[in-house]
Amino acid sequence: MKVTLALALLGAGVFAADELTATPLISSSNTKFGSAIEGAGVDKAGVIYATNFGDELTQAGQVTGSQSLLYQAANTTAYVNGIRFNIDSSGAEEAYIADAALHRVYRLTDRQGADGAFGSNSVFCQDEGILQPNDLAIAPSAGRIFLSGMNYTNDSVVGNGDLWTCDNTGAARRLGQFHRTNGIEVSPDEKTLYLSESENKGGAVVANRILAFDLDAASGDVTNQRVFVDFGTLDDTAATDIDGMRTDAAGKLYVTRNGLGKVAVFAPSGDLTAYITTPSIDFVASLDFGGQDGTDLHMVGRCKDNDTKGCVDVVKGLALGRASSDLRKSKGGETPALPLPGCGKTGRARK
Repeated sequence: MKVTLALALLGAGVFAADELTATPLISSSNTKFGSAIEGAGVDKAGVIYATNFGDELTQAGQVTGSQSLLYQAANTTAYVNGIRFNIDSSGAEEAYIADAALHRVYRLTDRQGADGAFGSNSVFCQDEGILQPNDLAIAPSAGRIFLSGMNYTNDSVVGNGDLWTCDNTGAARRLGQFHRTNGIEVSPDEKTLYLSESENKGGAVVANRILAFDLDAASGDVTNQRVFVDFGTLDDTAATDIDGMRTDAAGKLYVTRNGLGKVAVFAPSGDLTAYITTPSIDFVASLDFGGQDGTDLHMVGRCKDNDTKGCVDVVKGLALGRASSDLRKSKGGETPALPLPGCGKTGRARK
């Protein structure tokens, strides 16, 4: 397997990529999540949350610690998906949850304890023109969120994917239309926005790439669109969809490969630095860094051995997550030091 990967990388002109293997954390035998598990997000305590808790599309729950309910949408037709936490201007923790069915984002406030439920929730932003939203990214300095979404068709066209932003008052604005969009993330310095784009032709997936934009976090404007990574060119996996994406505090981008049982890791330059294998999950849907130090990468998706259940794999001590770093800085605490290169705790083999 390692030889095959090495040859593939050499053929693509990519060198010195690490191979890592995650460890199962939540299995099909003890999970409380359904197969549509998605939207991994971390709070300031390092606790990871995800959607499809209790196998309900209206619920989000805690992944790490005890598997317990975080949020239940009041509307039974809701489909909650992306989750992001933030520290508001008063220093209080809040959370945002995307509703892909009702074209809105909820804001959760008045938290009861460090990792407890929120006492209040309201519609933060909405617009009937928003395709879903599917996933969320956040620029904490401006209290601004970014939304992606898609309309899945056999033959995709520009307009089957979109990019929106909501400012700190909840005012929504469309930034662009694309082929199918899904994964979305903001760089640690808030100067770059990443967005996945995929294309279908005749019912088959034919393209998967990550776009990068220059970002003005204050205004929400994006400019200088460019291709950051094209998976057809990189490793001949154009037919495998991108799903969730996250950055670490150093700016590396972690990209789920939904169907390959892998996460690809890229330097800010666009160079591939690692593949992470998820032994419990073929269809990796989302990911985020959590744990006591904010350095444990949690990856979620439907279980390989039971496709009606949602599983979680983890790589501990990998890198400080960007979200964990931002949340801890916002509350006035010190962020932990980054692990030294090559010192991840699970299955790292330098090529």
